[in-house]
Amino acid sequence: MTHVFEAISAIMKNFTDEAPKPPLHVGEVMDLWTAFTAFHEAHALYQVGLNTTTDKDLKHVLESALEGSKLDTKKIEKLLLKEGVPLPLVNPRKPLSEQSAVPEGVRLTDDEIANLISAKVAASITYCAQAMSKTVRTDVGLMFFSIQINLMKFAAPLKNLMISRGWLRVPPFYIPPGAPERK
Repeated sequence: MTHVFEAISAIMKNFTDEAPKPPLHVGEVMDLWTAFTAFHEAHALYQVGLNTTTDKDLKHVLESALEGSKLDTKKIEKLLLKEGVPLPLVNPRKPLSEQSAVPEGVRLTDDEIANLISAKVAASITYCAQAMSKTVRTDVGLMFFSIQINLMKFAAPLKNLMISRGWLRVPPFYIPPGAPERK
């Protein structure tokens, strides 16, 4: 399914990439700035998770998330700089630490790490859709679309890991009054 979205994106880009680009409007700059900052915050979360988890599958998910997020953040950075927009200040990279050196009262559990990441990814997917809907420039919209697809590709394996480990937090089921009984 991902290949279909990539193909559509490439086709749209071919038709529109030659068109003259107006300057970024205030909303586009703000959305790009916010995404850049939020993704850097996500990098810190992934790094904290890598410093505290001992679960090899979660560690692999965190490494994939960090790598993918850095690539997406770099795209935003390049565009902002190309357009002459100064970058927002971001926190420095977290240093590596030994999992056993992190005190228990500070260390996040694997369940907490997975759910924090899941919430961050879900919010980012929604944010990209909202930002994409406000863009005037096709290249900015396609960038948010591409990032959204990358996030969705990452979200599915994360969800599967969370289900397999019993970490997925599901709200209570709603059964409306008078609904037929399910067996």
